[in-house]
Amino acid sequence: MNESVSKKEFITYCKITKNLSQKTINAYDSDISAYENFNAANGGNVMTYVSYMLETNHKISTIKRHIATLHQYFKYNYRNDKLANPMLQFEFHLKSEKVLPRTLAVREVKKLLQTLYKTKEKAKTTFATFESTRDLALIDLLCSTGMRIGEAAAMKLDDVDLRSRIVLIHGKGKKERLIYLSCPETVNNIKNWISLRNSLKLTHEYVFVNRQRMPISIHSIEDIFAKYKQLANINSNATPHYLRHTFATNLLANGSDLRSVQEILGHSNVSITERYTEVTTSRKIKVLKKFNYRNNLLE
Repeated sequence: MNESVSKKEFITYCKITKNLSQKTINAYDSDISAYENFNAANGGNVMTYVSYMLETNHKISTIKRHIATLHQYFKYNYRNDKLANPMLQFEFHLKSEKVLPRTLAVREVKKLLQTLYKTKEKAKTTFATFESTRDLALIDLLCSTGMRIGEAAAMKLDDVDLRSRIVLIHGKGKKERLIYLSCPETVNNIKNWISLRNSLKLTHEYVFVNRQRMPISIHSIEDIFAKYKQLANINSNATPHYLRHTFATNLLANGSDLRSVQEILGHSNVSITERYTEVTTSRKIKVLKKFNYRNNLLE
């Protein structure tokens, strides 16, 4: 049996047994295809492939993901007596880059929301009202909850209880968590959007929809954010994920404990959440260096 057939079997196996998201399944498929294409053109083994990725300046995190994927792939084939497991021959010790979460300043988030409110106020047509009401509810929800854009896109009406101000989020690995909408303005913006959305008499239950009245995609959310980012004249490098980082960083900076932030964000491991403590510490150092009265007391 050739490798491409084996790959299809492996992908099917992962879908059935591993409870993975479609994004992860697609990543597995892409990583294995990249390895097979490299081998078809160059030959060699896993070590040759990893060396090639290092030489071509792939990110260490990307290389580690490829290694993890191949480990699972060959383990599956080895167990089914289809291929020897070449991963057993090598040990990889790659030091990851230390990348702190990118955030927006609080004043930038304020400008972003103000721009969304102004756009809604200026809406004159039915479509402009539809679009601006949706965009305000969507971006405000991301600001207020730190949820991922994929989680926002997947939300359905039954996931939102505005009376108790609770939202059910379907996270990575099909794990669910509850988020409380602590800001009354956010609740009101979502309420306004859902009211408008329900008047459209749609045939599905997804909360956020595009102009064709179909469930919104993560790419559409990225485009919406890019539009208002430009209008608000904030960090041009920002992505919607900056809102998640900003949410988490400010929870910690304002005194929240690490475990609570982990649960709110839906992180599987607290070590992922710990990245944000470094951001808050860095920010505190800058503030103290600049504003602490004691610095210049005896000058």
